[in-house]
Amino acid sequence: MLTPLELFARLAKGKPIPVILLAGNDTYLRDSCRKKLIEAYVAEGTQDWGIRKFSAGDEDVSAILGQARTMPMLAPQQVIFVSDVQVWERLGDDSRDALVKQISEYLDNPPPYTVLVFEAAALDQRMRLTKMFVEKAVTVSVQLSEKSEERARLAVPLSIDMARELGATLETDAAEELCDILNGELAAIHTEIEKLYAYVGERQMITRADVDLLVISAQKYEVWDLADMLAAQQPAKALNFLDSLIREGEPAPALLGGLAWMYRKLLEAKELPEGTQGWQLQSRLKMRPKPAELAMKQSRKFSRSQLTAGLAALYEADSRLKSGGWSQRAVMEFLVTQLASPKPA
Repeated sequence: MLTPLELFARLAKGKPIPVILLAGNDTYLRDSCRKKLIEAYVAEGTQDWGIRKFSAGDEDVSAILGQARTMPMLAPQQVIFVSDVQVWERLGDDSRDALVKQISEYLDNPPPYTVLVFEAAALDQRMRLTKMFVEKAVTVSVQLSEKSEERARLAVPLSIDMARELGATLETDAAEELCDILNGELAAIHTEIEKLYAYVGERQMITRADVDLLVISAQKYEVWDLADMLAAQQPAKALNFLDSLIREGEPAPALLGGLAWMYRKLLEAKELPEGTQGWQLQSRLKMRPKPAELAMKQSRKFSRSQLTAGLAALYEADSRLKSGGWSQRAVMEFLVTQLASPKPA
């Protein structure tokens, strides 16, 4: 399975890739792959004829493959995107087998003027449909990691590239802080980098101080307020506070990222000797003075078991958000209730 960057390197060589599967649910990575595929294969001025979009849930596979076998008008090549391929797994056995047979026959002899791109949030590796794609298509992972800490780490070089594309330089420690605070969510990271780029202007250098000022001050101090309610085991008050944040437009992934960051910092602070302060506190927590002091103060209100149970609940909520099968508000409300409960689930 290729990474998006490996796909981009192959596209740069100019050789057509007849069939591609984009597997995963990171919207930023998927959109980046779509953009690069269009740039590579659809000539400027021919997009009305060279791009086709289908939904696997709404279109018959025969119609999709029929379009793929039809030479495009007024364009030398076409790129066809087929979204929501995972719905095919829910077909009955006979229907699914017939569909796999049709696609497999196409993949055995794809036309040279079509790049067929299948997209799936997730596919069952045991099923024939997935095995066929693995065998006959170029599969690209459009998901960094299920684990939030690893996802944040992997997002760092991508965030630096995002800034570079805008014409700015994102310092490494600023990138690490930004990716940590936003839980490795690339779409949210890109939005914040655009804001930071507008803020730094002609300076073009985005520093950690800029991230602290624009991002942390806007999001992190709110989660410290929430920490008091969680430590005091006040679920009703915490839910009301969560409701106000959601009403103000805070997206669930960003709130979850803020909470996960806070719990990791609380756990780190919990391990420090009583009385640690000043530059030692800032250095150990890798935080600026005011949030480092908040972390140390708040960590004494939680037991270690509360923090570890809280992190487990946060990772579970992260998986639920990623699955797309849950209401984001419901996930966050259930999470906050868990975190504020005397006995965390």
